[in-house]
Amino acid sequence: MRVEIWSDFVCPFCYIGKRRLENALQAFPHRNQITVTYRSFELDPNAEKSTGQSKAELLASKYNVSLEQAEGMCENMRKQAENENLTFDFKNMKPTNSFDAHRLLQYAAKQNLMEKMTERLFYAYFTETKDISDHETLCELAEEVGLKSSEVRSMLQSDEYAKEVRYDESLGSQIGIQGVPFYVFNEKYAVSGAQPVEMFQQALNKAWEEDKELEVISSDGDSCGPESCDV
Repeated sequence: MRVEIWSDFVCPFCYIGKRRLENALQAFPHRNQITVTYRSFELDPNAEKSTGQSKAELLASKYNVSLEQAEGMCENMRKQAENENLTFDFKNMKPTNSFDAHRLLQYAAKQNLMEKMTERLFYAYFTETKDISDHETLCELAEEVGLKSSEVRSMLQSDEYAKEVRYDESLGSQIGIQGVPFYVFNEKYAVSGAQPVEMFQQALNKAWEEDKELEVISSDGDSCGPESCDV
């Protein structure tokens, strides 16, 4: 069974949702038969690489609220993250453009390192407050998960994997995704947002049971195609 996740590395609820889904999968009896695929989504494709502003200042500007209110929003997200054993350092976080980080994710997927790269990028941004648009930083992170930094550097200096990022974004647009995180279970059931673990468990069970039923039906007895049987 397949789970597809549209997310952005600068989205706090995407990291929180990632942990909650992982916790749901940990308790799922068929977890070894689940394939998780991370798909690219940019919250702001036009974001600057360096804004010189804090996360709270950007939120205040975006939602037209006071800095104090924006700081309260950050504190709320920090507490939610803490409940999932995640550490968010909003004070030192470096808001940036995530396009090259997504290109790196697509490259890592070809090397069967998608999961490790995804986790490393989230941790680097939210906990270590690294600049995940900086090519040297991305090369270092890539090397840590088992990729060759020299090859990653060459990839980042080109336009490789841009099409793959745009494909994921286009696919998300086609199915109506307007915000992340967004989860699709077996191309049939969707969950939007960093929902509680119980919600993910329900989605996993429902998708699994239906998939199981379809497997039983398809393997039960003979079948006919348009030209293979006489009626």
